[in-house]
Parts: sequence; structure tokens; C-alpha cells
Amino acid sequence: MLLVGYSLAILMGLVLGMIGAGGSILTVPILVYLLGVAPRVATGYSLLVVGSAAFLGAISYWRRKQVYLNVTLIFAVPAMITVFLTRAWLLPHLPEYFIGIPKDRFIMILFSSLMILSSFLLLKPLTIASVHPSQHLSKRHYGKAILSSIGVGLISGLVGAGGGFLIVPALILFFEIKVKEAIGTSLAIIAINSFAGINGDIASGAAFNWGLLILFTSLTLAGLSFGVSIGGKMQERRLKILFGIFTFCIGISILLKEIVSLI
Repeated sequence: MLLVGYSLAILMGLVLGMIGAGGSILTVPILVYLLGVAPRVATGYSLLVVGSAAFLGAISYWRRKQVYLNVTLIFAVPAMITVFLTRAWLLPHLPEYFIGIPKDRFIMILFSSLMILSSFLLLKPLTIASVHPSQHLSKRHYGKAILSSIGVGLISGLVGAGGGFLIVPALILFFEIKVKEAIGTSLAIIAINSFAGINGDIASGAAFNWGLLILFTSLTLAGLSFGVSIGGKMQERRLKILFGIFTFCIGISILLKEIVSLI
């Protein structure tokens, strides 16, 4: 199972590099079910792995001039503050049981539900209102963008997800950014949010298995380098459909497994 888990780390990086989302959707299940990491700990590990991969990917997109710094800052700052507070204060103070469900199982049920939601978002076609990205936020979209940013930060903090499957549609909707630029900007935002979450873990006194993390992250970065290079050569819509179906199947499997374990 360890070999399978580390092999899937490469796949996770590949997906993140190609579509700017979905990497963390695979990270937590791999860490929990294949590498034996506790769900609460796995969410923190996921932030470190995905944050490192997203940072490298963002640099590659930046060199192609496909990352908008002003958009990144507008969206990332509220999310960064939220994810830090969630990891440093909210998560450590959550009760051990929610409506009779152990906290670790509750996290996995929440995460699998998020996977199912993200699969529908990936399968939904995204339309662009303008051929030329404005990079500026209209007043009528400002509040929605801030709320979306805070929501992404809360999700990232609770379940260790980068939130790219929510960020990319939000960037296209609120800033009228084209898909390639939305992917690059999403990676930059994910990196900022993830590292804020890691600092939150450090502030709460969390410990890290650095041997596992270094190996897993290295394999993820190897996959990401391939993903970034071939992402521009593949039909984006088809890729999103395939990954959306895959994400839905994995999410349903995890949800059923956790529900059955409670019976």
C-alpha cells in the first residue's frame, strides 16, 4: 500500500499542474487510507505538500505571464487570514464528537462531501464574459469575492484542501479571467493559503513526520513538472470531465466507507 500511495503522489502533482485544482482532493485520502496518517494530521500534511507543489507551479505560470499578482492579493489575503485562524485556533478546539460522530470520521465525511461537490464544479462548463481579462473587481462582485475567499480559507483550514476547484471558477466569474490565467493565479493563491495554514499548525504545536513529507512532496513535485509542461497541450474540457468523474467516484467511495463504519 505504501508503494501505491507514493505512486499516486505523482498523479496528484500531475493533476494539480494541468488544471490548477484537484491535487489536495487526492492528497488526504492517499495519506489516510494508504499511508496510515490520522485524518486530523493528514489535513496539515496536505497543506504542506499541495502548497509546495502549487508554489512551483505558480512560478512556471508566472514565467508565461499567466499569474495576475493584483488578483492574487485581493483573493488571497482574506483566505490567508481565515485559514491561519482555522488551523491555529478553530480546529484544535473542535469537540472530539459531532452529533455522536468521532472528529476524525467527521473530517473524512466532510472531505468526501467536498469531493463530490468539487466533481460537479469540475464537470460544469465555465463561460468567460470577456475575451480580455479585466483583472479588476467590480463593486457588485466585491462582496461575493471576499465571501468566496473566506469560504476557501475555511475549507482549506478544516480539511486541508487547497480549494482550487472553487478558486478557478470564482476567478473566471468575478474577474473575467481566461482559464489558463485563472489556473496560474489559482496556484499562487493556493500556495499562499497553504503556507498560512502550515504556520497555523506550527502555532498550535503540531508535529511533522519530515521523512514522509519530504518523499511525498518530492514525488508530487515531479508529477507537477510534467503536468505544467503538458497542460497546455491537452484539451482542457476533456481533462476536467475525466477528473470530475474520477473525483466523484472516489468521494462516493469514501463517504460510503465512513458511513458504513458508523453503523
